[in-house]
Amino acid sequence: MTSIALIGAGGKMGTRLSRNLQKTDYRIRHVEVSEAGRQRLSDELGITCVDSAEQAVKDVDVVILAVPDTLIQRIAHDLSEHISSGTMVICLDAAAPFAGHLPPRDDLVYFVTHPCHPSIFNTEPDVDALLDRFGGSHAVQHVVSSLMQGEAQHFDLGEDIARAIYAPVGRTHRVSVEEMALLEPGLSETVCATLLAVMREAMDEVVARGVSHECARDFLLGHLNILGAVIFDEQPGAFSDACNKAIENGKPMLMRDDWKKVFEPEEIAESIRRIT
Repeated sequence: MTSIALIGAGGKMGTRLSRNLQKTDYRIRHVEVSEAGRQRLSDELGITCVDSAEQAVKDVDVVILAVPDTLIQRIAHDLSEHISSGTMVICLDAAAPFAGHLPPRDDLVYFVTHPCHPSIFNTEPDVDALLDRFGGSHAVQHVVSSLMQGEAQHFDLGEDIARAIYAPVGRTHRVSVEEMALLEPGLSETVCATLLAVMREAMDEVVARGVSHECARDFLLGHLNILGAVIFDEQPGAFSDACNKAIENGKPMLMRDDWKKVFEPEEIAESIRRIT
């Protein structure tokens, strides 16, 4: 039976993982430093945390670092001397591994995994699944994973754990840590989150110019649905000539000609440096 030390078990992400891991046969040692987090685990899940992170990571098969990116370097190095050779260390985001913040130990397995979150085109009939925007409880989501360091056979264990902590899971995509960094922060945050923030600002501007908030929101979200479905090949269709002309005229006003440089290695590295 695989044993896992879950570091940060009572945090926002850690609590989600703790809940899902209760549904598995893995033996879990829960580690949480905050009293509020420990109380949350006790009240909501009936979980008692271990007293010491150093003790928790001794002789386990896997250590999961469910802690903020800014803390991974310190925590991973503090625990390194207590982690046995051959242990798999799992990070839930590519930022710290990409930045080189994991201890330089060739005898450890490093695995990185991150959820895609449920698609905006979720068509599951269950209401709870439709309302599960984050994933990890009701809605199916896909997952990206990377074996950063270790033998090929180690990927299977990492993938099994990823399917457990992010359940229910559909597809799993195997990528490199560098490719995962292109996906986040590059694609999902630098591009997608930024453009969505601009859309919200645009909606607020329309409201400031006289359209009611409810009307502007209904109009924007409805068009996001159909325009997105066509752009991302979710359904057949084509934009009108007027829409194509608006895109042709609007894109140079909204986007710099060199905007794709956000995916250049040095830009990704600088973005991750700021994050970590």
